[in-house]
Amino acid sequence: MKKLITTFKNIWSIEELRNRILASIMIIIIFRIGSYIVLPGIDPTKLQDLTGGNGLLGLLDTLVGGAFSNASIMALGIMPYISASIAIQLLGLALPYFSKLQKEGESGRRKLNQITRWLTIAVTATQGFTYLRTTIPTDAITIDQGLFYFSGVLMLVAGTMMAMWLGERMTEKGIGNGISMIIMIGIVSRFPGAIIGEAKSRGSNGEILFFVLEIVALFLVVLFAVAMTQAVRRIPVQYAKQIVGNKVVTGQRQYLPLKLNISGVMPIIFGQALMFIPSAVASLFAEKSDVAQSIAQTFSNVTSWQYNLLYVLLIIAFTFFYTAISINPNQIADDMKRGGGFIPGVKPGQPTSDFVANILDRITLPGAILLAGIAIFPSIASLFGMTQIFASFFGGTSLLILVGVVLDTLQQIESYLLMKRYEGLMQSGRLEGRQSPVISQ
Repeated sequence: MKKLITTFKNIWSIEELRNRILASIMIIIIFRIGSYIVLPGIDPTKLQDLTGGNGLLGLLDTLVGGAFSNASIMALGIMPYISASIAIQLLGLALPYFSKLQKEGESGRRKLNQITRWLTIAVTATQGFTYLRTTIPTDAITIDQGLFYFSGVLMLVAGTMMAMWLGERMTEKGIGNGISMIIMIGIVSRFPGAIIGEAKSRGSNGEILFFVLEIVALFLVVLFAVAMTQAVRRIPVQYAKQIVGNKVVTGQRQYLPLKLNISGVMPIIFGQALMFIPSAVASLFAEKSDVAQSIAQTFSNVTSWQYNLLYVLLIIAFTFFYTAISINPNQIADDMKRGGGFIPGVKPGQPTSDFVANILDRITLPGAILLAGIAIFPSIASLFGMTQIFASFFGGTSLLILVGVVLDTLQQIESYLLMKRYEGLMQSGRLEGRQSPVISQ
């Protein structure tokens, strides 16, 4: 306890770090206030469950901290910006123009950021209109519907752009990656309510001991997620001696870190986005076919084994896909060769590329299986009678984002401590973050 207090004192004594933490807190407060400001023209007393029990909408509501179900001006949160950023990244693989911008350094990055912002406005306007038309009940609208939809879309676009701006300011003047932090705060904001709701549910049934066991299980699941996030396969890389000026620089041995979970939360997000398709398609034919009706009911139940089996297969497939587009063994081999580095026992060039690709294949499969396991933990938790909100913290996108963002933020704080010659946060060694935020800026 004494070491913990000393660490907090050391953190607070670093002026720049203290100012960044205070700036982050102020930005978080502004964001949370915005998530409770209801859109003009809506009677909040007539709003019911806007997610309708839908898994995808429920996920969105969790990521924006309940702003979706509150029908607030930040109902879509930062998610349209993330969708636009992912689209730009994928376009970089398909179109030469975007690929060229990605290689132009700072000027190319500024152009891509500008394109991403314009695309964010278009995505927000489209999603905002769909959100207003499909989720807001007409009896909750207190003004002319045409005026409501027009003003509502403008307010949602403004709310998303405000959230994006707050994220950028947090990255610049606060601590951690701003976009990731805003998503994390939205998730964390629902955790106290989930704990209280689960405690009341178990307490009313006389199952306090079972609630304690749930907290212990949650702690173990978090430890497992941290271990999986930080697991790295290190490939030794030897650099030859180089002549710099009149001096001979001795060759150094470094490591090429390949993370077990390179793709992060993206496979879960993609898989979750596609899981509504089977039930949606089957429901179109449910009135004419008993089989279609059965399929619709099966894939609407997130605890059914059929739903979870398909979910696992999608996550594994997307993990391999996202790893393939994120890591290019040929480029790694070329960069290593140009820098005078080589893997001991492996020839430079194509053999090095094949070696790295082989290692990637070996670690991607167990990483995908573990990621799929974390993704279905909430469904398993629901089978034990946990409330839906509390069960969502046992895995899936929420848990991985929480773990990843916290590790990244602690790593940045530790860097400040070590720079000022204080002790780090961990006695056993340097703290390692994800090194791959939810979305880069």
